[in-house]
Amino acid sequence: MSTVAVDELPNDVEVIEHQWISVRDGTQLSARIWKPQGADEQPVPAILEFIPYRKRDIKRPRDTQIHHYFAAHGFAGVRVDLRGSGDSQGILTDEYLPQEQDDAEDILAWLAQQPWCSGDIGMMGISWGGFNALQLAARQPPQLKAVIAVAATDDRYADDVHYKGGCLLNDNLSWASVMFAYNSMPPDPEVVGEGWRDMWMQRLEHSGLWVKRWMEHQQRDDYWRQGSICEDYSAIQCPVMIVSGWADGYPNPVFRLVENLESPCKGLVGPWSHIYPHLGLPGPQIGFLQEALRWWEQWLNGTDTGVMNEPPLRVWMQDSVRPRTQYALRPGRWVAEPSWPSPNINLTRLPLSPRHLQWPHESPPESDPDKPVSVQSPLSVGLFGGKWCSFNNGPDLPYDQREEDGGSLVFDTQPLQETVEILGAPTIELELEVNRPVAQVAVRLSDVAEDGKATRVTYGVLNLCHRHGHDNPQLLEPGQREKVRLQLDHIAQSFPAGHRLRLAISTSYWPLTWAPPQPVKLTIYPAGSHLELPVRPPRSEDHQLPALPEAEAAPPPRSTTLERGEGNWIISRDLARDESTLHVIEDEGRKRIEELDLEIERSGREWYRARGDDFTSLNGETLHRRGLRRGNWSVLTETRTLLTCDTSHFHIHATLDAYENDLRVFAKTWHESIPRRYL
Repeated sequence: MSTVAVDELPNDVEVIEHQWISVRDGTQLSARIWKPQGADEQPVPAILEFIPYRKRDIKRPRDTQIHHYFAAHGFAGVRVDLRGSGDSQGILTDEYLPQEQDDAEDILAWLAQQPWCSGDIGMMGISWGGFNALQLAARQPPQLKAVIAVAATDDRYADDVHYKGGCLLNDNLSWASVMFAYNSMPPDPEVVGEGWRDMWMQRLEHSGLWVKRWMEHQQRDDYWRQGSICEDYSAIQCPVMIVSGWADGYPNPVFRLVENLESPCKGLVGPWSHIYPHLGLPGPQIGFLQEALRWWEQWLNGTDTGVMNEPPLRVWMQDSVRPRTQYALRPGRWVAEPSWPSPNINLTRLPLSPRHLQWPHESPPESDPDKPVSVQSPLSVGLFGGKWCSFNNGPDLPYDQREEDGGSLVFDTQPLQETVEILGAPTIELELEVNRPVAQVAVRLSDVAEDGKATRVTYGVLNLCHRHGHDNPQLLEPGQREKVRLQLDHIAQSFPAGHRLRLAISTSYWPLTWAPPQPVKLTIYPAGSHLELPVRPPRSEDHQLPALPEAEAAPPPRSTTLERGEGNWIISRDLARDESTLHVIEDEGRKRIEELDLEIERSGREWYRARGDDFTSLNGETLHRRGLRRGNWSVLTETRTLLTCDTSHFHIHATLDAYENDLRVFAKTWHESIPRRYL
């Protein structure tokens, strides 16, 4: 990505470092605003981003690059800290609360009344900011005219950081721990004044242990339905651009929104992880901010930019690559579809037979295609599965799947005679039985090269107690044959001639998901099972797509690195104790933002452990440190969370310690137990 020098941008920009916005209960929220010079005389539309990630310091570089760029191109950029975060008053007690949506409506109303605002407002955000942009769109406030949501979901239970296929994700613990750390940080005294310490103590005491609340809701209930726009797609009437990446955790909602929204909708999926596309890794990056400006011009200024003349769905068709845990670039090409579902996709059924996947024209390679096959996977299957949602903070993509395949049932095609490309969500139907009342199944589709290396392309997991729906869990009857259907994540992938497709099935996928309470033997009947692939023949129209611009942004504020950080994933096996450990290191180091004379320290570590075949030995542990320093003022917080289990309960032990000028001023400990419900 290239930065555009301030003096080369089309307009001068006025920056308001801090602006209080009062909401209906009197709470004051802190905003940072970028306005085009002259907006007080000629009002402009505004773009709101409303998130809890500290506009003053942690997100200052990214916010400046985006919102200064928007302001220089004729739109006011507005960044507001959520209630109880950053420099805003109040307490933040959970994500996506109705209170948050009320606050956002009040912010929109306030913005529309400002003399520099035309009254037309867009909302944009990645992850949290994308979620609440969609949630606000469903409320239909009159000021909100358009939305850009990046890496966001329409379904808070089935397609978010907490649960996948009814299985508990360990990203639930990881993300709760990140927010535990964010919520422990104080406001900046230079913004809020002498009351900063009282605000800090209120946050430390009352923000709460979010992981407990999320784990108390193990099925799809009203808690998750609130804020899930899939409950009523018709509620959204404004135009929506929905964006994600194949390495991100949120590609599936792009396809659902393009399919289900009645309002104008554009979907874009690149190769990226959980990051804005102009910063995107794996590359290639794109000129996302220029594309956003086209969207805002179309819907906030009424200028025909041609954006609606382009296909509603554009995705990066990935070429085959060797398995690696990090990529600077994913080779491929842009392709597009005129609608979704698309008439250009051929759903192709590949029956299973023992050890084989059959193309429709092939005969079963064995005389007994219904010979049952069984597996009871070791807990080590999943150690090379990578992270549910890559943040590009370390080597967090799936590694060579051959070690994982050793503890799985494997079904391979014959070597391909010609290139096969897929676009969409592969689906598998399995006729199976298990020997336990609680079980899960993990399914991986891989690209197997001629030398045997296996690159995971897509995957899915299913808590088999949720086979009839996430709001209707039912125990399994051991030994009873049943048919279940599982949709894998959407993907666009090219498989070259000479390669094979591999379907691998395991009974656990630790530590990406928490394993069942006991080891499970799974038996599959191949004759009643098949894989359905969304095959997409290449189209000449793909070569006619308009090129996307090169990535650019405004320059970030000047900062100095004081201590370099580290990002890594380390897998270790203690053979004496028969223990496996995944150690995740996400250390941002220490830096100083020069214009604030403020030092920031951020680090996080996670450990996921399992011992032998003891399914009650599973544990996840996190440690986060956050520090701020200016002159003789310094604060530091340290949060720890340990999650363990037995066959009937999860157990949480957490600690929070806060220091001011090296003196501990706050300490709190939690001990909680939560019953396992069909999990």
